Amino acid sequence: MQKEINYNGKKLAYRVEGSGPVALLVHGFGEAGFIWNKLLPHLTNCCFIIPDLPGSVASQMLDEVSMESLAESLHAILKEEGVEQCVVIGHSMGGYITLAFADLFPQMLRGFGLFHSSAFADTEEKIATRRKGIKFMEENGAFPFLKTAVPNLYAPATKGENAALIEEHLSQLQHMQAPPLINYYQAMINRKDRTHLLKTTSLPVLFIIGKWDSAVPMEDGLKQCHLPQLSYIELLQNSGHTGMVEETGPSSRIINQFLSATL
Repeated sequence: MQKEINYNGKKLAYRVEGSGPVALLVHGFGEAGFIWNKLLPHLTNCCFIIPDLPGSVASQMLDEVSMESLAESLHAILKEEGVEQCVVIGHSMGGYITLAFADLFPQMLRGFGLFHSSAFADTEEKIATRRKGIKFMEENGAFPFLKTAVPNLYAPATKGENAALIEEHLSQLQHMQAPPLINYYQAMINRKDRTHLLKTTSLPVLFIIGKWDSAVPMEDGLKQCHLPQLSYIELLQNSGHTGMVEETGPSSRIINQFLSATL
């Protein structure tokens, strides 16, 4: 069911699928709720809330964009739905927002997941890359940037053998605008390291790592997955940065098992 709320004068759109305990699925940069579409039919026994983050597709951009303000927008959706506790799983930038949510609203969580994501702050090299991306989008717009960036999120084998997945991904992005993407990049540059949260949380934490991920390399995932008291760690052997699309079967099994253990 497609829904929307008014949040600080902005429209926030989201979907609600299924019934039972609640899991919130948070998409990443250059995506919207559609990124979970292939996975959803294989996820069971939960009510899944899937937002379009502010500025993505059906949701309007916030006046101030940070990992914390995006987390607060998710809190508003959960409050609207009457949710007291849930699991939040975030993909890429959605994982950064999930960590901010865990910092701000720990009492609402039964567990959380980082799907191709990281608690580390940006390195200087990553910041420089994002700033180049911002300049490119300012000069050329959003879609030319995404046409270049999105294929690099997929494993080499996917690009060679199943390029239709990439084309399908890009087809959902043609109406994306540069300002929200630029704001996301600025927010990611400014976000703080949250490894302290992994070290101190008593919540179970799911790590899904892609062997061929160039955006959040496998080595970064392995450096942090031992930090929580209780970690669930999974390595997708044939995925880059989009395991929910590239390895739908293994990803759904992993998430179902985590949700069954935590909800």
